[in-house]
Amino acid sequence: MRMSNLGELEIELLSFISDHSPITVKDALVQFGDPRGLARTTILTVMERLRKKGYLKREDNRGIFEYSPCIKKRDLLRDLTRSFTEKVLGGSPDALVAYLTNDVELTDNQLTELKTLIENMESRRKGESHD
Repeated sequence: MRMSNLGELEIELLSFISDHSPITVKDALVQFGDPRGLARTTILTVMERLRKKGYLKREDNRGIFEYSPCIKKRDLLRDLTRSFTEKVLGGSPDALVAYLTNDVELTDNQLTELKTLIENMESRRKGESHD
């Protein structure tokens, strides 16, 4: 799925729905839209746009539509990061890595997770070089 076709509000609402699904338009309005001064029609329009683009699914629960994401939150964040890296950083992760190593206070769990990711990358690379 390509996130580059999403606007800022779509990304924010999709992320919110990923954390609160399944959710109705009414609940999305109260919890997400009202604090931002957004109208019900705006929330409905954005949710329907996300559904038509394939990011949300809608199910009828006794006459009330509930929306859920079509992809897991982790996959959503990975795809958003990929899109950002390609679009804003020209495909180079250097600035992102510099940000993580210099400007972010990582928890021990986050640091361990990053180390595991790097070890997995190194293992894949070693596996490819033996072909």
